[in-house]
Amino acid sequence: MPKPAAEIERGVKHLRRADPVLRDVIRKAGPFAMRLKRDRFEALVYSILSQQISGKAASAIRRKFLDYVGPEGMTPRFIATLTVADLRTVGLSRQKASYVLDLAQRVHEGTLPLERLARLSDDEVIEALVAVKGIGVWTAQMFLIFSLGRLDVMPHGDYGVRSAIQRLYGLEELPNRQTCHRIAEPWRPYASIAAWYCWRSLEL
Repeated sequence: MPKPAAEIERGVKHLRRADPVLRDVIRKAGPFAMRLKRDRFEALVYSILSQQISGKAASAIRRKFLDYVGPEGMTPRFIATLTVADLRTVGLSRQKASYVLDLAQRVHEGTLPLERLARLSDDEVIEALVAVKGIGVWTAQMFLIFSLGRLDVMPHGDYGVRSAIQRLYGLEELPNRQTCHRIAEPWRPYASIAAWYCWRSLEL
């Protein structure tokens, strides 16, 4: 469910007050404009497809995948009927194909009820998702931010966020988890909004 505009506005105002560095980024980047991904299953499939490859390569594989299954076939029920060999034909590695099939099977059988995840806490969502082959904490955090719209997720392992923090705060090297969370402390409880502005700062 999209967060009310008033809550987003409160978050942006909080970040402006709490962090002068981020205040400057917000001024340059403009309004917060993150769009949620409505189809939770599709979002997780695409996250798996995109792992450890360039954005261009990921886009190409996503197009081939969608062409193969068709708009009506992007469902757990249909994808669970496919084989590793089927998915290899659209450019997936054997490993990623097995990950997608594990996800589809779990969702289809109901052991991973995506429609109920919004009722869980952030930690509970992460715990449920990392049980799936190929889904780690980073993918689960992206799901929390971009699919569930959670506003206080700090994706400390995200390279883009770490790169932005290094540049914005004048660090000599990429920050580790402890440093990320220390810098993010003033952002709470709107770390997701801050992370979005970190990503945007890389484009400015």
